[in-house]
Amino acid sequence: MPGVAFATYRESPRLTDDDQLVADVLGQRGVDVWPVVWDAADVDWDRFDRVIIRSTWDFHLEPEVYERWIRGFLRRPARLWNPPAVVLANLNKRYLIDLARQGVQVVPTVHVAAGGEQSLPSIIAGQGWAEVVIKPAVSASARGTWRSSAAAAGADADAFARQCRAQDMLVQLYCEEIASEGEWSIVFFDGEYSHAVLKTPASGDFRVQRHFGGTPVAAAPAPRVIEQASSILARIEGRLLYARVDGIERNGTFVLMELELNEPFLFLSLSDGAAVRFADAIARILEDPPA
Repeated sequence: MPGVAFATYRESPRLTDDDQLVADVLGQRGVDVWPVVWDAADVDWDRFDRVIIRSTWDFHLEPEVYERWIRGFLRRPARLWNPPAVVLANLNKRYLIDLARQGVQVVPTVHVAAGGEQSLPSIIAGQGWAEVVIKPAVSASARGTWRSSAAAAGADADAFARQCRAQDMLVQLYCEEIASEGEWSIVFFDGEYSHAVLKTPASGDFRVQRHFGGTPVAAAPAPRVIEQASSILARIEGRLLYARVDGIERNGTFVLMELELNEPFLFLSLSDGAAVRFADAIARILEDPPA
């Protein structure tokens, strides 16, 4: 009987409610699903037909350990999904800079490497921005993310410098559309559009995550938005089991905020049939022999 591992993390080692929906569908088809903590000791990952990264939501706390775990699959890349090379390229959000250079519409972003000496006031002044969002380049769940502005840059300079000494950082233009219109999360399985949600922050906040009071609702993006999100995925080399394309609409154009290829929450419970579509995609990759 085929067996699939859903990689989880220590604080929540079991399947999420969303992932249980997929496991139930696969179980009805004779495919066993096991939740396995990604950094648990002495796990023989080769015993599973496929390993699917799901709720590895502490990866940013030990990024070097996580990267070593991902690299361990490079000798057998078809066993891990998304593929290890894709995940490794997606861990640091500097990929936004690379996509912008390829012509993708990306929220204006400045990347500062760890130990870099660019000051917050000089970055904001150099870009001519009024308000910005600051975040670690390797992060999840908006950890370490905060706002500043041209007016507050001097007072915030030391806090920014402390973060830069420890890790790569991003400074991004604050996009008011997040509060006024919401941020899209557009979900694809095996390259095909599945569903989408529109996320809005709590009043007075800018973060759309649920634990900060954000609210996701099922919504249908315009076909042009889906096409633009799909065109971004087309720039990623290799097959993708899942992808979540996050962004806003600005003047009729989809603007990318993040491309989630590592451990995205997929909002399966908010879309009828989404769990089945994800299970279908997993079944298709199980049909291919692992490399």
